[in-house]
Formats: sequence, C-alpha cells, structure tokens
Amino acid sequence: MKNSIKVYFILIFLFILSSCGSNNEKQSVLPDEASITTSVLKDKIKGGWAGQTIGCTFGGPTEFKFKGTMIQDYQNMVWYDDYIKEIFEIDPGLYDDVYMDLTFVEVLERVGLDAPADSFAISFANDDYKLWHANQAARYNILNGIMPPASGHWMNNPHADDIDFQIEADFAGMMSPGMINTASEICDRTGHIMNCGDGWYGGVFMSAMYATAFISDDIDFIIEQGLKPIPVESRFYKTIIDVIKWHNQYPEDWKQCWFELEKKHTSEKGCPEGVFNAFNIDASVNAAYVVIGLLYGEGDFFKTMDISTRCGQDSDCNPATAAGILGVVLGYENIPEYWKPAIEKVQDLKFPYSDLTLNEVYDLSYKHALMLVEQNGGKVNNDTITIKVQEPETLAYEESFAGMYPVKELLVRKDHLEESIQIDFEGNGIVVLGNVKSQCGESWNDYVALLDIFIDGVKTEQVKMPFDYIKRKYDIYHQYMMDEAKHKIEIKWVNQNTDYRIYFRSYVVYSDKPNAGQNPG
Repeated sequence: MKNSIKVYFILIFLFILSSCGSNNEKQSVLPDEASITTSVLKDKIKGGWAGQTIGCTFGGPTEFKFKGTMIQDYQNMVWYDDYIKEIFEIDPGLYDDVYMDLTFVEVLERVGLDAPADSFAISFANDDYKLWHANQAARYNILNGIMPPASGHWMNNPHADDIDFQIEADFAGMMSPGMINTASEICDRTGHIMNCGDGWYGGVFMSAMYATAFISDDIDFIIEQGLKPIPVESRFYKTIIDVIKWHNQYPEDWKQCWFELEKKHTSEKGCPEGVFNAFNIDASVNAAYVVIGLLYGEGDFFKTMDISTRCGQDSDCNPATAAGILGVVLGYENIPEYWKPAIEKVQDLKFPYSDLTLNEVYDLSYKHALMLVEQNGGKVNNDTITIKVQEPETLAYEESFAGMYPVKELLVRKDHLEESIQIDFEGNGIVVLGNVKSQCGESWNDYVALLDIFIDGVKTEQVKMPFDYIKRKYDIYHQYMMDEAKHKIEIKWVNQNTDYRIYFRSYVVYSDKPNAGQNPG
C-alpha cells in the first residue's frame, strides 16, 4: 500500500512538472507582446547579418555545381580565418545575397522607412554590381522604362519565380522583430521589383521567419509562422508543407526528405534556362532546401548550414538564408567561435559593391528596427523594448506562368552577323536565349544592338540589347499568352557592327497544355 501511494505521488509530481513546460517545449501560441533588451536585439541583428555572410561564403564553391543531386558526405567544405576576406577580393559577385540587401538598407536610411518602390528600383538598377536572372531582367526593364511591379511581373520577366528576392529579403525581417505584417509590407515594395508569385512569396517567407526568430527559438514554430502569410493554394506553400510532413515522417534522415522533394516538386515552369535542364533556381525548391537545413540542423549552426548546402542547386544562397535565420535565433555571441575570426576580419571593410561596412549595417538595422517597433505600437524604454507582436495576415494569391507549359527546347548555339534569326514554332509562348558578344579584344561598353521583332510577318517592337554586362538584356526575346497556334518569329539586327555578334543559344516553346505525362498542377 505504501509503495502504491509513493508511485501515485511520483506520477502527480511528474504531471505537474510536465505541465510547467521546459526550455525544450514546442511553442504553439504567438504572444501578444514580446520584451527584449536593447543588447539582445543588437546581438540578434548582428547574428543575422553575420550568419548570412558566413553561410554564403561557406556554400560558394559548390554553387550550381550539384544540380539535381546532393553533395556527398565525403566532400569536405573549405573554411579558414582569411576565407571571407579573400572572397571579398577575388569573387565579390558571390555576395549578391548580401549587397542587394545593403542597397535596400541604404535607400531606407536615405529616403526613409516609407521609401516607395521606385526609390529601391532606381537605386539597384543604376548600381554597378553584377546581377543575374530575375534581378537582371528587372534591372533591364527599369532602365528601359518598365517600373515595378511590372518590372517583376512574369509577363515582362521570364525569371519571375526565380530565387532572387528570396535571397534579398533578409533585411526586411531583421528590421521587423516580431512584426511579420510589417516585413511583408516592406517586401511588397521591394520584392515586386524583380519577382511575383512564388518568387515573391519566397522573400516574404524568409523575412517572416527572420521576424519570428527574434521572439522564438523554436525552429518548427518559426517555420510555421513564416508560412502563414503565404496563400495555401500556391505551389510555394504546398512545397514547404510537404517538407514539414516528410520531416515528421523521416525525422532522422534529411536525405530521404530531399529525395521526396526531388520526386514531387522539382518540375520547373519558369526560368527558361532550367525547364529542360537539371539547373533549378526556382524559389520554392531552394526555399525547401533552406527549411530542410533548419529542421534537420536542430539548432546547430554548422549542421544547419551544411545540410542546406549539401541539398545542392543554389548552394551558397540557401545556407546563407538558413544561417542568417539561425544567427538571429542564437545571436552573434552564441555563434560558435570557429566561424567568428573570418567575419571579424571584414566587419570594418566596405562590403563588396557597397559604401557600407557590416558594422554600419548592424547599426542601421538596429536603428530601423527601433523605429518600426515604435511605429507599430511598441515601446522603447531605456534598455527594454516591448514589441507588439503581429498575427500574420495571408497575402493575396499570385500565380506566375498560369496556362504556360514548357514543351520544347531547341539548342542552336550559333553566332549571327548579317542574316536574321527565324523561328517557326507551335504553341502559346516562346523565350529566345542569347546575348551580344564581342569579336575583338577592345569593345565599346556603350554599344547597344537594336533588334526588330516580327511575329507572323508583323513588326511588333524593337528591343535593345546592350553589350555592357551590367546593363545587358538577360534573354533576347520572350512572349507569353499568344494564341495557341503555329507562329513565325523573325528577329532582324538593324544596326549591325562587325565587332559584335548576336549569339543565339536556344529557344524554349510553351503551350497551353502540358506534354503527355506532364502534371498540369
């Protein structure tokens, strides 16, 4: 009898203890308010920026070298104390993840926190750093009079679902602690410059996870809150929800989760370079690699970064985002010491393609965060900050490339000088890939090829193709939502110059119906 009574009280004690919770208990409720000290906020912001820079550098050597395959365990990753400083000098273009963020931070500081989309657009379009895909297509659009949101819309930007804004939205989350809707509004002004649909949702999702990382250290909860602004009918939402499901199903095996993702979600519709290639820069797929790293990394800085990298494809951008979000969770002080010498050697250097140093960016994001906290009903009182935590609002549904299915690519790989480019195809859309090449060692950066476009015998427009790499047109020509029919396109080079060639790489044809066996969903 005494033993039974003893067991009974032990069980009661354990029940009470479990009811009180612990540091490892999963968070399930978003608080109305959150308090944070000024020193902790500064440390978390520093951790986010430092983590992003470390992660980008860590994954840099494998960027797009592993397409549709994971990086095997036996492949070691490079790291040493001078690594970031050396990459600053020899490969500054690697840091498009960060220097685009810095452009937006600089505009916010110069124009104000309510800076309009045009201010961000004009600033980044006229900067001299290298850009690719949706960013470069948007830059060209803006320089030629197509302003946001049209500059990022898929009808004007064949790369609208690409990863671009996803890797540049960190700043919005780091200046919006606990305020997901505020971060989403900033993303609306900046992300629609170069993306729409899933490409835009990628940035919103990342910024929302950053914002939540200030008030929670529960990775599952951070991902759950980050996904709340994303419409459930979007492909982006469905992709991330599946990753969460597979993590629950295979909690010890990130590779099995990766395999399930590859089987179901890696079919590409947008980027013309990837639809018939193993190359995949789609936002939803690469966001899934970030989530795989966060879930299976279990709060470990290296493990999180390493898994996101080993998922492949855009393997510098994905660990940059994952390490940035975890850097906010941990704070800079709790990032393992092994990684800090490399970042500390560059914190007072001008960041590539920027007039800001990382130390200055830490301070600016902190300054902007305090301003937003107060603007949104919070308080800053001496060393204590009280944040009015925002319940995430679901955004309007956007879908890129609706009714467009890639059905054919023809590789041409031909230089054109005098003859026109002529293409016969059947479908409802086409993207012609290529660029201007120089035929001699010395060329004029200001040369612009003029191409007259004829569709079914009728001249529809004249496009400009700058030789200047910074101002270049990313694709020769594209047209979507045509009548489903047989078409003839002719592209005539009207200001031919023997120092240059128009390199015609390939063309991708779209239809209003998928190929046999292609999933229309």
